[in-house]
Amino acid sequence: MSVYRLSSPYERPPLRRRTIGLALALAVNLLLLLALLTLGKFAPDVRKVGQSLVVDLIPQHQKRQTATNHPISQPTVKPPPVVLPVKPTIAPPPVKPTPIVRMSKEEMAAGDIRNLPRAGSDEGGDSEVVGRGPHGELLYAAEWARHPTDTELGGYLPSNPQDGFGLIACKTVPGDRVEDCVELDQTPGSHLASAARQAAWQFRVRPPRKNGVPLVGSWVSIRIDYSFTTRGGF
Repeated sequence: MSVYRLSSPYERPPLRRRTIGLALALAVNLLLLLALLTLGKFAPDVRKVGQSLVVDLIPQHQKRQTATNHPISQPTVKPPPVVLPVKPTIAPPPVKPTPIVRMSKEEMAAGDIRNLPRAGSDEGGDSEVVGRGPHGELLYAAEWARHPTDTELGGYLPSNPQDGFGLIACKTVPGDRVEDCVELDQTPGSHLASAARQAAWQFRVRPPRKNGVPLVGSWVSIRIDYSFTTRGGF
């Protein structure tokens, strides 16, 4: 019985085996090279990311509206410029000068409330005319605003005074005072008119009145009665 046996590759001649192995190695290298060359064509396109920062400031509701509607460019409306007036539109009323009323001393004194009649007195009537002044002026009876004190009168008495009187005429001035006094009469030899005249700068005498109006600047008659024996003074 005849037997057929396949020949083993190792039983082939050595030159043939080496030729086949070299061919297989070349084929594998060619396949690898072809794979490497075709691999770059199918690689994904990687974009280079920049370093710029973009901030989205559009409100969320506006984004939703923009996504649903077609984009419409709205023109920017500028507000009208504000023009301030150079001069005020409302002019203040013109200032009228206050009229100046000139008054005499007598009129000014008549308006002084200190010279008005006191409540509850009969000072609203006219003062009594008792004669004429040193220059022919009307001479009114004096009305005391305050009687002089013994101290005010005693500093001007003569060295040996006696009972008697001194009569003087004085011009009234504002503040219930008198000035320009002159001696009219006295007890003979007493020198009391001189004593009254010198003390008169301390007197407080109201100005005479006519129709209730004080007549500052008018003349008044002032009589001082001195008595040293009855009460030890005057």
